[in-house]
Amino acid sequence: MRQIELIATSTFGLEAVVKRELLNLGYDDLMVENGKITFKATEEDIPITNLWLRSADRVLLKMGEFKATSFEELFEKTKALPWDEWITKDGEFTVEGKSVDSKLFSISDSQAIVKKAVVEKMKTKYNIEWFKETGAKFTIEVSLLKDIATLTIDTSGVGLHKRGYRLASVEAPLKETLAAALIQLSYWNKNRLLLDPFCGSGTIPIEAAMIGKNIAPGLNRNFASEEWPRVKKEYWNDARRQAWDVMLKDFKLNIIASDMDKAAVEAAKQNAGSLFLEEDIQFIRKDFRDLNIKNDYGVIICNPPYGERIGKKEEVSKLYKDMGKIFKELDTYSIYVLTSNEGFEGLYGRVADRKRKLYNGRIKVDYYQYYGPRPPKREI
Repeated sequence: MRQIELIATSTFGLEAVVKRELLNLGYDDLMVENGKITFKATEEDIPITNLWLRSADRVLLKMGEFKATSFEELFEKTKALPWDEWITKDGEFTVEGKSVDSKLFSISDSQAIVKKAVVEKMKTKYNIEWFKETGAKFTIEVSLLKDIATLTIDTSGVGLHKRGYRLASVEAPLKETLAAALIQLSYWNKNRLLLDPFCGSGTIPIEAAMIGKNIAPGLNRNFASEEWPRVKKEYWNDARRQAWDVMLKDFKLNIIASDMDKAAVEAAKQNAGSLFLEEDIQFIRKDFRDLNIKNDYGVIICNPPYGERIGKKEEVSKLYKDMGKIFKELDTYSIYVLTSNEGFEGLYGRVADRKRKLYNGRIKVDYYQYYGPRPPKREI
């Protein structure tokens, strides 16, 4: 089977998490750059990576990369790429683009040139002048960075954060891919208690449950490349069958999802129910100040209000101070807090062991990490 190159894209700050996911899936020939990880693969890996990557935004098929400082150069080098090996005679293809620090700064002109070049290549292949574009969808992207053009086709379609379980939502929900990354950046594992005292629509607890039970995040959705003849149906069927086989169906998790907002808790319950995770996540409607936390060596991962999109600044300041007082008593816990409030550590009353810069949508946030002691080893 011919080797191809795939690109797993990510939001800023999550490249290392996506790299680790790819390594765990068995891919070791990786090149990490800002916002993307390029790796060698085959057609069979398109279903596998789309089904299993938790923190990546998309999986792109890399068609080619070259220097382009003129539209003529962009046209000729794009036309030389093997588009006809992937795009079908009736394929519907659109071109998206972006340009940073390049001579070809007009995105619309670059898109038009690439579209024309692909059409010319297809004309040569199929010996026709007009294409119906009624078949499978192919989204091409021309990315120009410092005069280097990278041409890709999106294998995912809708972004990978769309898992298919979010039936109900609340204001300012956390993106599923970011929630999965927060968990993977923590010390939590399936044998430990996880508490999210500001669960909202349940994204962090649900993503944790999917990780704990080894549920492939893309198992309940479809992807653009499922309609591509080059990516055979048997590859998708095999990848999905394998995902079902490795799921830890009988493993019982200890996850608590709490929020003082009744609508949020109901939304979280509904979303978890769509994945049959009701037995693994305990839902509580309660102010975090009133929670009776009993387990030792637990992990708290939360995305409390920032004071920007929800609530008032004064209320949020008091909330952070109360968090510091209450969580201080949990001396065996590891605690992780995502917020855009730059004064968080001062309000919380403790400097984080580590602080990681991330983005929640377009909001710059920091992930404050407070490490607790390791749990004692269990006696065999």
